[in-house]
Amino acid sequence: MKDRDTPATRADRLAMVASQIESRGIRDPLVVKAMREVPRHLFVPGDMQKRAHDDTPLPIGWEQTISQPYIVAYMTQALGLHGQETVLEIGCGSGYQAAILSRIAARVYTVERIPQLARKAMATLDELGITNIQVREGDGSLGWEEKSPFDAIMVTASGPRIPAPLSSQLGLHGTLVMPVGSRGQGQRIVRQTRISRETFRTDQLLGVAFVPLIGEYGWRADRKG
Repeated sequence: MKDRDTPATRADRLAMVASQIESRGIRDPLVVKAMREVPRHLFVPGDMQKRAHDDTPLPIGWEQTISQPYIVAYMTQALGLHGQETVLEIGCGSGYQAAILSRIAARVYTVERIPQLARKAMATLDELGITNIQVREGDGSLGWEEKSPFDAIMVTASGPRIPAPLSSQLGLHGTLVMPVGSRGQGQRIVRQTRISRETFRTDQLLGVAFVPLIGEYGWRADRKG
């Protein structure tokens, strides 16, 4: 990854990791290292860069957000990556979460339904010289079947349930992490682990609020509640 830091942005990022990530119990050294390395300020709009390291989600346009730094770290740690995995991300957004995953996994495939965001994410990732991420425009609730099975799947938008195509594309002993619940509030991060061809274990994790997963196996675009 190319260095696009200034001393100030690097200092802000290291302070963010210490105060928002490590102090809240994120201990996976691969996750902490990735959060220290990826320049978060480059994944937010120019007028928001001064707030890039705030302890909050930030708007990135088209009614989408870049997740709070702690949530990015929490969901990444929940996948239990060790390196060399092939990971599917649903909801590329600005590309920041994919960039974090790329510092740990061997290969990241990411799907974004909004063409403008997909193009902007690809441009940012290219600027940083990150070459192990492939971005595709489309309905993320369908997954990316031709690249499956995946060792891990992360969904960065909430749905009423885990989409069946994503569960089917998860490899044996693979892990999927996704916010599930009502549209708006009342969501919880769910971790699904594939035990066998037909058997999955599900763990209920942190309460959250994410933008909705729009698609065939998510929410309808015209539905407000």
